Amino acid sequence: MPLRLKPWQLAPFFLLATGMPASAQPEPTAATDSYRINPGDQVEVYVWGDERLQRSIRVLPDGSFTFPLVGRLVVQGKRTTDVEADISAALAPQYNGEPPQVTVSVQQPTGYSYSIIGRVRSPGNFTPMRYVNVLEALAAAGGPDEFASLDNVTIIRKTEQGVTAIRVRLGGAMKGNVSNANEIPQLQVGDTVIVP
Repeated sequence: MPLRLKPWQLAPFFLLATGMPASAQPEPTAATDSYRINPGDQVEVYVWGDERLQRSIRVLPDGSFTFPLVGRLVVQGKRTTDVEADISAALAPQYNGEPPQVTVSVQQPTGYSYSIIGRVRSPGNFTPMRYVNVLEALAAAGGPDEFASLDNVTIIRKTEQGVTAIRVRLGGAMKGNVSNANEIPQLQVGDTVIVP
């Protein structure tokens, strides 16, 4: 009788065949490892061993959500691993002091959005599935039109101290002349890019 293996039972044989050690784990990518939760994101919370505590939750505009047996959690600006630890610690008293394993994942990162207006081919509001810099945002908007002043691009950013304007020179970057990464800043939640 032929031996039949389940897909997960084949992994050690595959890893042996490819020369990778069975203990090798894929490294988290920078994009997924560095994503921070934003208001408007749809997150899924799963408490292992207790299906009643599986929830799909939208993060409120104040950066929080409410979870059963835990209450209100402020999650804005946190990584999913941070939120997992917070929920696990808060649930520990309900599980005889033994913190349960919790998994938090971002299903729809709709909270990370920015706007781009001015002399671009397709101005509007964008919700990328990853963090972008101002050059990538310009590309997403169809690129600059022929009259755009790329050395006078402005990012309008809301901070706790108020609204700030960040001037960016993209003329050289559009020609491939970039001496350091700080010349092309990463966009944050709610930024507005103005291309005059």
